[in-house]
Amino acid sequence: MVSLKDIKNKNLYVMFGGKDVKRLEGIRIALAGKRKSEDLSKLVKNLGGIPLIRPAQGTVFLDDSNLEKDVRHLVKGSYDWFILTTGVGTETLYKTAEKLGLADEFIQAISRAKVAARGYKTVNMLKRFGIAPDVRDDDGSTAGLVRALSSHDLKGAKVALQLHGDPAPKLVHFLEEQQAEYKEVLPYQHIPPEPEVLEQLLDEILNGKVDAVNFTSAPQGRFLFSFAKEKGVFQELMDAFSKDVVAVAVGKVTAAALKDEGIERIVIPQEERMGSAIIALEHYYKEKTTK
Repeated sequence: MVSLKDIKNKNLYVMFGGKDVKRLEGIRIALAGKRKSEDLSKLVKNLGGIPLIRPAQGTVFLDDSNLEKDVRHLVKGSYDWFILTTGVGTETLYKTAEKLGLADEFIQAISRAKVAARGYKTVNMLKRFGIAPDVRDDDGSTAGLVRALSSHDLKGAKVALQLHGDPAPKLVHFLEEQQAEYKEVLPYQHIPPEPEVLEQLLDEILNGKVDAVNFTSAPQGRFLFSFAKEKGVFQELMDAFSKDVVAVAVGKVTAAALKDEGIERIVIPQEERMGSAIIALEHYYKEKTTK
């Protein structure tokens, strides 16, 4: 599978039938994520496409004093379960503990408890701590994590729930049904980008100035569609995605958020990687042109 490392080769092509083919030639792709946007731009260009960086999401880390308070509580709280939903959130908690001189205690607190993890990035972060999760999702989604947890009895359990800047109603509802005692920990939260950025992206989609939009997280789609609703052009946006503009999702969680908005045609890579999503789009256009 092609990764972002492959973009270091300035002659990157995808091989078909022994020939080098740039299947994204002239395709205008709006990159809705800010992280690694420069690397993705190079990959798009190497495949012949035209990248447009249009970050539809901002991320802000919460007040350090709140995080420090949460970490101290987690270390001393004697939790029965740690439910960790993102790698970056888990890493942020660890770095905060490290700053407080409580890194070892933080890892020990997790090690003493049962651990549920969502997503490969969270699992990889736990590996750095020498911890293997007792429970993990089967598809990278919160719903998958709930399914995996459903075989466990959490009634009366003391649960530390690390969220990822977005509400997790299914997970919270599950814990409430289980009558678990849970504490939400929010290392960071997602915020909308500047309105001008959403205005530009929306205009480009509605006026045929982009051919595809690459979403790398669920909030990006939600912010874009919420903005369209505020402007009274939600249906026009839906029409654009159903006809001329291709939606690309980095993985199942992002795709689920787009489906919730009503988008039906979504390109999703088999391997949830940013570079893989661009290659999946390239395959989409290859299949389209060969039909």
